[in-house]
Amino acid sequence: MGPADPALVEAWLTARSISRGLPWPVADHGGLRVDSNQLEEHRRYIFAEPGEGLRQLGAEVEEPFVHIKLCRPAAQLMGLLPDRWKLLSDHFMLVWDEPSAAVSLPDGYTLAVAYEGDVVVATINDAAGELAAYGRAVEHGGAFIFDQIRTEEAHRRRGLGSALMGALLSTRKSSASRPILTATHDGRALYHRLGFRDYCHWPTAVIPAVA
Repeated sequence: MGPADPALVEAWLTARSISRGLPWPVADHGGLRVDSNQLEEHRRYIFAEPGEGLRQLGAEVEEPFVHIKLCRPAAQLMGLLPDRWKLLSDHFMLVWDEPSAAVSLPDGYTLAVAYEGDVVVATINDAAGELAAYGRAVEHGGAFIFDQIRTEEAHRRRGLGSALMGALLSTRKSSASRPILTATHDGRALYHRLGFRDYCHWPTAVIPAVA
């Protein structure tokens, strides 16, 4: 995994804000800040590269529920922060250079695609009408981001995720928009099987809340 392109990271973050109805990112401390204003995340800071601004930010912030992310290995992020910061997650950003052909739905499932403004929403229901899989996508600034992709436990390992993501990708307006997402260690393995490849590390540090 090489250095992350700051422009691609900003496009991903902006598209995520569009998908989730959050404020757009703004420049801050040499990185980007999103004022999430959520219960477990008041603000998030994203840095494509390490720098003095990140180190300064880590020294200034003392309250919990502030997330700092760096597109480098977790050890590098933690090495820039005071000891009060703890690693929350060690995820990955992945890109899809050569999307595979669309996967057909298994019998008994139906897929629907709808639009919520600039957000594409895909759902797959089973024969009883219950939700089996769900996902969102936004195209912005040269990125096509997948967001909140999930398959319900009872419906996994049937190809629903592949079908859902193929349906979302079919709405892409420009072939130059790069398909991209973030994933946990477990999700990463699943996306590798779809043809995604690792793009950069995506660790998150926070100051734990006092119980």
